[in-house]
Amino acid sequence: MAARRSRIPATKYPVERFTLDNGLRVVLSPDRSAPVVGVAVVYDVGIRSEPEGRTGFAHLFEHLMFQGSENLEKLAHFRHVQGAGGTFNGSTHLDYTDYYEYLPANALERALFLEADRMRGPRLTEENLRNQVDVVKEEIRVNVLNRPYGGFPWLTLSPVMFDTFPNAHDGYGSFDDLESATVDEAVDFFHRFYASGNAVLAVSGDIDVAEATTLVERHFGDVPARPAPARPDFGEPDLTVERRTSYTDRLAPMPAVASAWRVPDPLTDLTGYLAYVVLAEVLTDGDASRLVERLVQRDRTVTSIGGYLNFMGDPFDVRDPTVLVLQHHLPPGGDVDRVLRTVDEELDRLAADGLTEGELARTQARMATHLLRDTDAVLGRALRMAVLEQQRDEPGLLNELPRLVGEVTEEQVRAAAAMLRPERRASIEVIPGGAR
Repeated sequence: MAARRSRIPATKYPVERFTLDNGLRVVLSPDRSAPVVGVAVVYDVGIRSEPEGRTGFAHLFEHLMFQGSENLEKLAHFRHVQGAGGTFNGSTHLDYTDYYEYLPANALERALFLEADRMRGPRLTEENLRNQVDVVKEEIRVNVLNRPYGGFPWLTLSPVMFDTFPNAHDGYGSFDDLESATVDEAVDFFHRFYASGNAVLAVSGDIDVAEATTLVERHFGDVPARPAPARPDFGEPDLTVERRTSYTDRLAPMPAVASAWRVPDPLTDLTGYLAYVVLAEVLTDGDASRLVERLVQRDRTVTSIGGYLNFMGDPFDVRDPTVLVLQHHLPPGGDVDRVLRTVDEELDRLAADGLTEGELARTQARMATHLLRDTDAVLGRALRMAVLEQQRDEPGLLNELPRLVGEVTEEQVRAAAAMLRPERRASIEVIPGGAR
């Protein structure tokens, strides 16, 4: 019988691209429906790029980029964006770091000036470095050390899955590494990775393309040209023997387990990769999904389930090597071995028997809805286009992703499920420590 596919249309957001003489790539996407703009600058440097002995440095440097510049004092960026009625932030990922503003359209030039100013040179001083080391350490205490399941599974499972430092190390960083960081190292990191040739600027929203181009050239055109550094090969061989470990979390009230399997390269085999993106949703998204129905509702061996691509959760902002993750929280006294066996049974059943009537179409429609929602706002659109330009030279792929998800076939999902074998699995178990 012919495979049934969801008919999900592509979106039609306009895309204009150009590159400045200094190597900065620019993406513009006009949308005159509301008088707002999203501005995003993405640098091709992330957790995988930080050197050994400097765990957490990429995230620390993100903080330093908000501490003023050669022309603006500390907190000036905050004051100028918020004074215009806008919001801003930044975030560090495995393969990139982003900075962004969401403002009224008449404040576009203000945002471009601020981003260009710190691209020329942030204020890298001993005072700022020590202050931000303390801020990051406090963030680690709040989000990891003093939180139940802190770092689970994105920090704890990656060293089970991978062997090399870029893929396996703690992206938040150790206190020793953070405390021993120097200003000279920060300056070197800036010159190596925060080059105009290593960055993408994306603007989406209420803009005139010609006027926006003029503003971009005015503010970024004289940023000193520095080429992008060569990106190392972070590849690792797939697992051939199951890996499994555990640790005790003194704050965790109940046991938990997470597993990961390698998936195809999202850049060179997008079609193959998308089958796993859809599979994760078939298994875990919603009450009617395979593992929720079996493990939560019928067997009651787990209390919650999550399934996603990429340890940091976004399937479309990561390069190879990456993974499909399944995580489960269990009731008190829960049996982790039984949960893993049941997951294997459900994967085997899906691979052998296929999907039920309407299961794939329902899942794809829900996924398309999420994709469309995420890029409906101009800031989400700018961020997505910037990353797609950075990683693929193809920002317009944003328009095609909902349709491509809808074209994944049942046969492809079944084949993906068949590849999630125990011998290719890495798992980590959280043992509750009994803290009260």
